[in-house]
Amino acid sequence: MDLLKAMTVFVRVVETGSLTAAGLACDLSPTMVGNHLQALEARLGTRLIHRTTRKQQISAFGRAYYERCVEILGLVSDAERLALDHLVTPRGRLRITAPVIFSNECLIPAIVDYCGRYPDVQLDVVATDALSDLVEDGLEAAIRIGTPANPDLVARPLQPYRLVLCASRAYLVSNGVPATPEELGSHQCLTYAYPPRSEMRAAQPEWMLSGPNGRVSVPIDGRLKVDNADTLRRAVLAGMGIALLPAILVDADLKAERLVEVLPKYAPPARSVNLLYLRDRQMTPKLRSFIDFMVERFGKVSDSET
Repeated sequence: MDLLKAMTVFVRVVETGSLTAAGLACDLSPTMVGNHLQALEARLGTRLIHRTTRKQQISAFGRAYYERCVEILGLVSDAERLALDHLVTPRGRLRITAPVIFSNECLIPAIVDYCGRYPDVQLDVVATDALSDLVEDGLEAAIRIGTPANPDLVARPLQPYRLVLCASRAYLVSNGVPATPEELGSHQCLTYAYPPRSEMRAAQPEWMLSGPNGRVSVPIDGRLKVDNADTLRRAVLAGMGIALLPAILVDADLKAERLVEVLPKYAPPARSVNLLYLRDRQMTPKLRSFIDFMVERFGKVSDSET
């Protein structure tokens, strides 16, 4: 016997005054209503409703049991509404990761708006340049530079990561301004030390530049290699050499002329940026809200889910 169904039928019988009317309310035949009522009485071991061919009258126990059933069914209804609300309303703790510079310059400023839009979501942000494993590290989403080869991940493309070749004015005054990519070989070229598991860690020390005559590969060397882009920026500001830095990190320095763009006719290739999440992960409202927000804020115009 479905106890909750039988309770519902009993409540409808009491409220409508007849088995026929209760059947209409519950979309059941009068016979099925009677069967539910008899099964409930057999379970309880007492009469709930005294029935004759002409009328029915609720027993004293039936009246008390009716009030308790109304209370229980109300709690069940409230629980179902709570569950449905949980399925459609973003809430809970969301754990994500992003590179340090993207976190500082893009993600954290945007999160102010995200939290205003979804006040019931709490965010754990892991800002790191090391590549994380979403399953092992308990992450629901990751923002990564480059395109992952992992088929278990869905990649939503965001705006590309632009790079700028730049140096301080003091360095260029002391060491000269390179006129061609080949002249970089005689300069201090400061480089970024990629973290373990990075697809770029094993790459040769070279910069790829696209200019008037196409793409050119420039072997580079320098006295300093740093595993943090902002620290590398500070070394460039201090006049230690030329570096390839994220545009989002140095745009303000370029506008304020603290840094100068080097070889402006030779553009470093932009790197792809993707928002990643597990392909087989159940799409919770909080994860969906974050994905939609990030694509809205940082997505490419022709974005499509892969």
